[in-house]
Amino acid sequence: MKSVRFHFEAEQELLEHEAWYRQRSEVAAQGFLRPFVNRPSGGQSVAMANIATYSLAIHITLLYRIRGDEVFVTAIAHQSRRPGYWHHRK
Repeated sequence: MKSVRFHFEAEQELLEHEAWYRQRSEVAAQGFLRPFVNRPSGGQSVAMANIATYSLAIHITLLYRIRGDEVFVTAIAHQSRRPGYWHHRK
């Protein structure tokens, strides 16, 4: 199983999204990342910057790179807010 590491800004986004879900349902908050963690290579590749995407929930996409035995999460982005804001993250 690959280890998962988050860009520091992506970690903040994770906490914000989990808090939003937790306000609505503890079960939803606990299961927010589970599909990705169980199968990180199941995402869709996109042409830009060797990034893959994984839909976590309606309107929320996780953007990541596979680096050897590590999954590096670049952003957890709401699809309707500031498209491409994460491009500067390495």
